[in-house]
Amino acid sequence: MPNKEVIFPEKWDTYRKYTFSPGVKKGKVIFVSGGWATDRETGEFVGEGDIVAQTRQIYKNMKAVLEAANASMADIVYTMDYITTTEGYKGTADVRREFFGDSFPASTGVIVAGLLNPKALIEIDAIAIVDD
Repeated sequence: MPNKEVIFPEKWDTYRKYTFSPGVKKGKVIFVSGGWATDRETGEFVGEGDIVAQTRQIYKNMKAVLEAANASMADIVYTMDYITTTEGYKGTADVRREFFGDSFPASTGVIVAGLLNPKALIEIDAIAIVDD
């Protein structure tokens, strides 16, 4: 068994049926799985057709994963955005400011043909490093 900690926020237990973990901590590094804009408590997709609303929900989910690992958004050092459209994408910068202030992580954005959820316009994953 690998020496790693699987991270599941409270109320996300229904997601244990899938073959991925929302987050994994290995040493001081936390990997946050790519996610789309699903409210993990209700199971409802948020922001259909609205990349800004989807981005906000993704970061809320990411924050919950990090908090379950005793970390915060300030610990994120890298994000990767997978987007299906550039329409409205500039608005996601305002959402990043909401969650990161002026201390942005390194980031890469990639345009993709599609995501597993056909309603998703964006999916974001992250890497955080904690001081422990």
